[in-house]
Amino acid sequence: MKNISPIRFRLIVQTAFTLFCIYVGFRFAAFLAWANGLSDTFVPKPGAVEGFLPISALLGFRRFITTGEWDSIHPAGLSIFIAALLMAFLFRKGFCGYVCPIGFVSNLLERAGRRINLSKTPPKWINIPLTGIKYLLLGGFCFAIFSMDARSLEAFITGPYNMVSDAKMLAFFTSPSALSLTVIGVLALLSLIVRNFWCRYLCPYGALLGLFAWIGPIHVKRNTTTCIDCGKCTAHCPAGIRVQDKKMVRSPECIGCAQCIAECPVDGCLSFSVAGRKGIPWLTVGIGTVAVLMLVWTWAKTTGHWDSEMPSFMLKRIYTMAFGA
Repeated sequence: MKNISPIRFRLIVQTAFTLFCIYVGFRFAAFLAWANGLSDTFVPKPGAVEGFLPISALLGFRRFITTGEWDSIHPAGLSIFIAALLMAFLFRKGFCGYVCPIGFVSNLLERAGRRINLSKTPPKWINIPLTGIKYLLLGGFCFAIFSMDARSLEAFITGPYNMVSDAKMLAFFTSPSALSLTVIGVLALLSLIVRNFWCRYLCPYGALLGLFAWIGPIHVKRNTTTCIDCGKCTAHCPAGIRVQDKKMVRSPECIGCAQCIAECPVDGCLSFSVAGRKGIPWLTVGIGTVAVLMLVWTWAKTTGHWDSEMPSFMLKRIYTMAFGA
Protein backbone atom coordinates (compact mmCIF):
# COMPACT_ATOMS: atom_id res chain seq x y z
CA MET A 1 0.00 0.00 0.00
CA LYS A 2 3.03 2.33 0.20
CA ASN A 3 2.91 2.84 -3.57
CA ILE A 4 -0.77 3.78 -3.77
CA SER A 5 -1.95 7.35 -3.33
CA PRO A 6 -5.23 8.47 -1.70
CA ILE A 7 -6.48 9.63 -5.10
CA ARG A 8 -5.81 6.28 -6.78
CA PHE A 9 -7.14 4.28 -3.84
CA ARG A 10 -10.39 6.23 -3.86
CA LEU A 11 -10.73 5.79 -7.63
CA ILE A 12 -10.24 2.01 -7.32
CA VAL A 13 -12.88 1.70 -4.59
CA GLN A 14 -15.34 3.93 -6.46
CA THR A 15 -14.85 1.97 -9.67
CA ALA A 16 -15.44 -1.33 -7.88
CA PHE A 17 -18.70 -0.13 -6.34
CA THR A 18 -19.90 1.41 -9.60
CA LEU A 19 -19.25 -1.82 -11.50
CA PHE A 20 -21.11 -3.68 -8.77
CA CYS A 21 -24.08 -1.31 -9.16
CA ILE A 22 -24.11 -1.97 -12.90
CA TYR A 23 -24.08 -5.71 -12.21
CA VAL A 24 -26.98 -5.31 -9.78
CA GLY A 25 -28.85 -3.35 -12.43
CA PHE A 26 -28.49 -6.19 -14.94
CA ARG A 27 -29.61 -8.71 -12.34
CA PHE A 28 -32.64 -6.62 -11.47
CA ALA A 29 -33.50 -6.20 -15.17
CA ALA A 30 -33.36 -10.00 -15.51
CA PHE A 31 -35.67 -10.34 -12.50
CA LEU A 32 -38.16 -7.89 -14.05
CA ALA A 33 -38.02 -9.78 -17.35
CA TRP A 34 -39.04 -12.92 -15.48
CA ALA A 35 -41.68 -11.09 -13.41
CA ASN A 36 -43.26 -9.57 -16.52
CA GLY A 37 -43.30 -12.84 -18.43
CA LEU A 38 -40.56 -11.86 -20.87
CA SER A 39 -38.23 -14.62 -19.73
CA ASP A 40 -38.67 -18.13 -18.32
CA THR A 41 -35.44 -17.90 -16.34
CA PHE A 42 -35.99 -16.97 -12.71
CA VAL A 43 -33.49 -14.51 -11.26
CA PRO A 44 -33.92 -13.52 -7.59
CA LYS A 45 -34.49 -9.84 -6.95
CA PRO A 46 -31.16 -8.33 -5.77
CA GLY A 47 -31.64 -6.45 -2.52
CA ALA A 48 -28.83 -4.00 -3.31
CA VAL A 49 -30.99 -2.31 -5.96
CA GLU A 50 -32.93 -0.71 -3.09
CA GLY A 51 -29.91 1.47 -2.35
CA PHE A 52 -31.19 3.71 -5.16
CA LEU A 53 -34.37 4.51 -3.19
CA PRO A 54 -33.30 7.08 -0.58
CA ILE A 55 -36.78 8.60 -0.17
CA SER A 56 -38.32 5.20 0.44
CA ALA A 57 -35.51 4.43 2.89
CA LEU A 58 -36.14 7.69 4.76
CA LEU A 59 -39.82 6.80 5.02
CA GLY A 60 -38.89 3.35 6.33
CA PHE A 61 -36.43 4.91 8.78
CA ARG A 62 -39.09 7.27 10.13
CA ARG A 63 -41.46 4.34 10.70
CA PHE A 64 -38.65 2.30 12.32
CA ILE A 65 -37.73 4.98 14.87
CA THR A 66 -41.38 5.60 15.77
CA THR A 67 -42.72 2.03 15.80
CA GLY A 68 -39.67 -0.25 15.86
CA GLU A 69 -40.93 -2.04 12.73
CA TRP A 70 -38.45 -2.78 9.94
CA ASP A 71 -39.48 -2.01 6.37
CA SER A 72 -40.68 -5.29 4.88
CA ILE A 73 -41.16 -3.82 1.39
CA HIS A 74 -37.59 -2.59 0.85
CA PRO A 75 -35.64 -4.02 3.81
CA ALA A 76 -32.24 -3.75 2.11
CA GLY A 77 -32.90 -0.08 1.35
CA LEU A 78 -33.32 0.68 5.04
CA SER A 79 -30.21 -1.35 5.90
CA ILE A 80 -28.14 0.58 3.34
CA PHE A 81 -29.56 3.88 4.61
CA ILE A 82 -28.55 3.13 8.19
CA ALA A 83 -25.13 1.93 6.99
CA ALA A 84 -24.64 5.27 5.19
CA LEU A 85 -25.51 7.16 8.39
CA LEU A 86 -23.01 5.07 10.35
CA MET A 87 -20.33 5.65 7.70
CA ALA A 88 -20.93 9.40 7.84
CA PHE A 89 -20.66 9.58 11.61
CA LEU A 90 -17.62 7.31 11.93
CA PHE A 91 -15.72 8.09 8.70
CA ARG A 92 -16.79 11.47 7.35
CA LYS A 93 -19.00 11.35 4.24
CA GLY A 94 -17.42 8.04 3.26
CA PHE A 95 -20.53 6.96 1.37
CA CYS A 96 -20.25 10.02 -0.89
CA GLY A 97 -16.50 9.75 -1.27
CA TYR A 98 -16.10 6.01 -1.85
CA VAL A 99 -19.43 4.22 -2.44
CA CYS A 100 -21.95 6.41 -4.28
CA PRO A 101 -21.85 5.86 -8.08
CA ILE A 102 -23.10 9.42 -8.66
CA GLY A 103 -20.16 10.61 -6.61
CA PHE A 104 -17.90 8.52 -8.85
CA VAL A 105 -19.23 10.17 -12.01
CA SER A 106 -18.96 13.57 -10.36
CA ASN A 107 -15.36 12.78 -9.43
CA LEU A 108 -14.51 11.88 -13.03
CA LEU A 109 -16.11 15.08 -14.33
CA GLU A 110 -14.23 17.14 -11.75
CA ARG A 111 -10.94 15.53 -12.78
CA ALA A 112 -11.75 16.13 -16.46
CA GLY A 113 -12.64 19.74 -15.79
CA ARG A 114 -9.37 20.24 -13.96
CA ARG A 115 -7.35 18.76 -16.83
CA ILE A 116 -8.88 21.09 -19.41
CA ASN A 117 -8.59 24.06 -17.03
CA LEU A 118 -12.35 24.57 -16.67
CA SER A 119 -12.84 23.50 -13.05
CA LYS A 120 -13.45 26.47 -10.76
CA THR A 121 -14.47 27.12 -7.17
CA PRO A 122 -17.09 29.87 -6.86
CA PRO A 123 -16.31 32.78 -4.52
CA LYS A 124 -17.62 32.58 -0.98
CA TRP A 125 -20.55 34.92 -1.58
CA ILE A 126 -21.86 32.55 -4.27
CA ASN A 127 -20.71 29.26 -2.74
CA ILE A 128 -22.55 29.65 0.57
CA PRO A 129 -26.03 30.34 -0.91
CA LEU A 130 -25.58 27.54 -3.44
CA THR A 131 -24.55 25.12 -0.70
CA GLY A 132 -27.71 26.01 1.19
CA ILE A 133 -29.91 24.66 -1.60
CA LYS A 134 -29.36 21.00 -0.69
CA TYR A 135 -30.07 21.72 2.98
CA LEU A 136 -33.32 23.42 2.03
CA LEU A 137 -34.24 20.37 -0.06
CA LEU A 138 -33.34 18.09 2.86
CA GLY A 139 -35.45 20.19 5.20
CA GLY A 140 -38.39 20.00 2.81
CA PHE A 141 -38.16 16.21 2.51
CA CYS A 142 -37.80 15.74 6.27
CA PHE A 143 -40.71 18.08 7.04
CA ALA A 144 -42.97 16.30 4.56
CA ILE A 145 -42.04 12.84 5.83
CA PHE A 146 -41.93 13.48 9.57
CA SER A 147 -45.17 15.46 9.50
CA MET A 148 -47.06 12.51 8.00
CA ASP A 149 -49.45 10.75 10.33
CA ALA A 150 -48.99 7.03 10.94
CA ARG A 151 -51.85 6.03 8.64
CA SER A 152 -50.57 8.06 5.69
CA LEU A 153 -47.05 6.79 6.22
CA GLU A 154 -48.19 3.17 6.27
CA ALA A 155 -50.39 3.71 3.23
CA PHE A 156 -47.48 5.07 1.20
CA ILE A 157 -44.95 2.43 2.28
CA THR A 158 -47.32 -0.43 1.48
CA GLY A 159 -48.84 1.31 -1.55
CA PRO A 160 -48.39 0.12 -5.15
CA TYR A 161 -46.08 2.99 -6.13
CA ASN A 162 -43.53 2.32 -3.39
CA MET A 163 -43.63 -1.42 -4.01
CA VAL A 164 -42.41 -1.01 -7.58
CA SER A 165 -40.39 2.20 -7.10
CA ASP A 166 -37.17 0.26 -7.77
CA ALA A 167 -38.46 -0.72 -11.22
CA LYS A 168 -39.45 2.88 -11.92
CA MET A 169 -35.97 4.00 -10.92
CA LEU A 170 -34.44 1.47 -13.32
CA ALA A 171 -36.70 2.77 -16.09
CA PHE A 172 -35.41 6.28 -15.39
CA PHE A 173 -31.85 5.12 -16.15
CA THR A 174 -32.66 2.82 -19.06
CA SER A 175 -35.36 4.91 -20.78
CA PRO A 176 -34.83 8.53 -19.77
CA SER A 177 -37.10 11.21 -21.19
CA ALA A 178 -35.81 14.11 -23.26
CA LEU A 179 -36.23 16.39 -20.25
CA SER A 180 -34.24 14.01 -18.04
CA LEU A 181 -31.41 13.81 -20.59
CA THR A 182 -31.35 17.60 -20.86
CA VAL A 183 -31.15 18.03 -17.08
CA ILE A 184 -28.41 15.38 -16.81
CA GLY A 185 -26.48 17.05 -19.63
CA VAL A 186 -26.71 20.47 -17.96
CA LEU A 187 -25.56 19.02 -14.63
CA ALA A 188 -22.64 17.26 -16.33
CA LEU A 189 -21.58 20.50 -18.02
CA LEU A 190 -21.85 22.41 -14.75
CA SER A 191 -19.77 19.72 -13.04
CA LEU A 192 -16.98 20.31 -15.55
CA ILE A 193 -16.97 24.00 -14.71
CA VAL A 194 -17.83 23.94 -10.99
CA ARG A 195 -16.24 20.97 -9.26
CA ASN A 196 -18.76 18.40 -8.03
CA PHE A 197 -21.73 20.70 -8.71
CA TRP A 198 -24.47 18.16 -7.93
CA CYS A 199 -22.85 16.76 -4.79
CA ARG A 200 -21.92 20.15 -3.36
CA TYR A 201 -25.09 22.07 -4.06
CA LEU A 202 -28.08 19.88 -4.91
CA CYS A 203 -27.89 16.43 -3.25
CA PRO A 204 -30.13 16.33 -0.13
CA TYR A 205 -28.84 12.85 0.73
CA GLY A 206 -25.31 14.25 0.90
CA ALA A 207 -26.59 17.10 3.08
CA LEU A 208 -27.97 14.61 5.60
CA LEU A 209 -24.74 12.62 5.66
CA GLY A 210 -22.80 15.86 6.04
CA LEU A 211 -24.67 16.67 9.25
CA PHE A 212 -23.75 13.27 10.69
CA ALA A 213 -20.12 13.75 9.59
CA TRP A 214 -20.07 17.19 11.22
CA ILE A 215 -20.68 15.68 14.67
CA GLY A 216 -18.44 12.67 14.03
CA PRO A 217 -15.04 12.15 15.68
CA ILE A 218 -12.74 12.10 12.61
CA HIS A 219 -11.50 15.32 11.00
CA VAL A 220 -8.59 16.53 8.90
CA LYS A 221 -6.03 18.24 11.15
CA ARG A 222 -3.52 20.82 9.92
CA ASN A 223 -0.22 21.41 11.71
CA THR A 224 -0.04 25.21 11.71
CA THR A 225 3.62 25.10 12.70
CA THR A 226 4.88 23.12 9.72
CA CYS A 227 2.36 24.45 7.17
CA ILE A 228 4.01 26.57 4.46
CA ASP A 229 0.70 28.07 3.21
CA CYS A 230 1.24 26.81 -0.34
CA GLY A 231 -2.53 26.43 -0.86
CA LYS A 232 -2.29 23.08 -2.65
CA CYS A 233 -4.70 21.47 -0.18
CA THR A 234 -7.38 24.05 -0.94
CA ALA A 235 -6.74 24.01 -4.68
CA HIS A 236 -7.27 20.23 -4.91
CA CYS A 237 -10.12 19.79 -2.42
CA PRO A 238 -13.11 18.42 -4.41
CA ALA A 239 -15.50 20.01 -1.91
CA GLY A 240 -13.92 23.45 -2.30
CA ILE A 241 -12.98 23.70 1.40
CA ARG A 242 -10.30 26.25 2.29
CA VAL A 243 -8.21 23.71 4.16
CA GLN A 244 -5.23 26.07 4.41
CA ASP A 245 -7.23 28.44 6.64
CA LYS A 246 -8.32 25.84 9.17
CA LYS A 247 -6.57 24.11 12.03
CA MET A 248 -9.27 21.44 12.03
CA VAL A 249 -11.52 20.71 9.04
CA ARG A 250 -14.96 20.09 10.56
CA SER A 251 -16.92 21.11 7.49
CA PRO A 252 -19.94 18.88 6.67
CA GLU A 253 -18.78 19.08 3.06
CA CYS A 254 -15.61 17.02 3.70
CA ILE A 255 -15.97 13.60 2.06
CA GLY A 256 -12.87 12.08 3.64
CA CYS A 257 -11.13 11.57 0.30
CA ALA A 258 -7.68 12.51 1.72
CA GLN A 259 -6.87 14.40 -1.47
CA CYS A 260 -5.66 17.38 0.55
CA ILE A 261 -3.30 15.06 2.46
CA ALA A 262 -2.00 13.64 -0.82
CA GLU A 263 -1.26 17.07 -2.30
CA CYS A 264 0.43 18.53 0.79
CA PRO A 265 4.21 18.82 0.14
CA VAL A 266 5.05 18.81 3.86
CA ASP A 267 5.12 15.32 5.36
CA GLY A 268 2.74 15.04 8.30
CA CYS A 269 1.33 18.55 8.01
CA LEU A 270 -2.14 17.25 7.16
CA SER A 271 -3.62 14.06 8.60
CA PHE A 272 -6.83 12.52 9.79
CA SER A 273 -7.25 12.68 13.54
CA VAL A 274 -9.72 11.36 16.10
CA ALA A 275 -11.30 14.12 18.19
CA GLY A 276 -8.43 16.42 17.19
CA ARG A 277 -5.87 14.38 19.08
CA LYS A 278 -4.63 11.02 17.87
CA GLY A 279 -3.57 10.90 14.23
CA ILE A 280 -4.65 7.95 12.09
CA PRO A 281 -3.55 6.69 8.62
CA TRP A 282 -5.40 8.18 5.67
CA LEU A 283 -6.46 4.66 4.62
CA THR A 284 -8.62 4.42 7.75
CA VAL A 285 -11.51 6.38 6.27
CA GLY A 286 -11.79 4.44 3.01
CA ILE A 287 -11.28 1.02 4.56
CA GLY A 288 -13.55 1.88 7.47
CA THR A 289 -16.30 2.99 5.10
CA VAL A 290 -16.20 -0.30 3.19
CA ALA A 291 -16.00 -2.28 6.44
CA VAL A 292 -19.14 -0.61 7.84
CA LEU A 293 -21.09 -1.41 4.68
CA MET A 294 -19.95 -5.03 4.67
CA LEU A 295 -20.69 -5.48 8.38
CA VAL A 296 -24.21 -4.07 7.99
CA TRP A 297 -24.79 -6.26 4.91
CA THR A 298 -23.64 -9.35 6.85
CA TRP A 299 -25.91 -8.48 9.76
CA ALA A 300 -28.87 -7.78 7.46
CA LYS A 301 -28.42 -11.03 5.50
CA THR A 302 -28.12 -13.19 8.62
CA THR A 303 -31.02 -11.56 10.48
CA GLY A 304 -33.53 -11.28 7.64
CA HIS A 305 -33.21 -7.51 7.15
CA TRP A 306 -32.00 -7.64 3.54
CA ASP A 307 -34.19 -9.72 1.25
CA SER A 308 -37.94 -9.19 1.03
CA GLU A 309 -40.03 -11.77 2.85
CA MET A 310 -42.59 -11.63 0.07
CA PRO A 311 -42.69 -14.88 -1.97
CA SER A 312 -41.49 -14.70 -5.56
CA PHE A 313 -44.90 -15.46 -7.04
CA MET A 314 -46.38 -12.48 -5.15
CA LEU A 315 -43.59 -10.19 -6.36
CA LYS A 316 -44.26 -11.39 -9.88
CA ARG A 317 -47.94 -10.53 -9.54
CA ILE A 318 -47.20 -7.06 -8.14
CA TYR A 319 -44.79 -6.09 -10.92
CA THR A 320 -47.07 -7.58 -13.58
CA MET A 321 -50.03 -5.55 -12.31
CA ALA A 322 -47.95 -2.36 -12.09
CA PHE A 323 -46.61 -2.55 -15.63
CA GLY A 324 -49.55 -4.20 -17.31
CA ALA A 325 -47.62 -7.13 -18.73
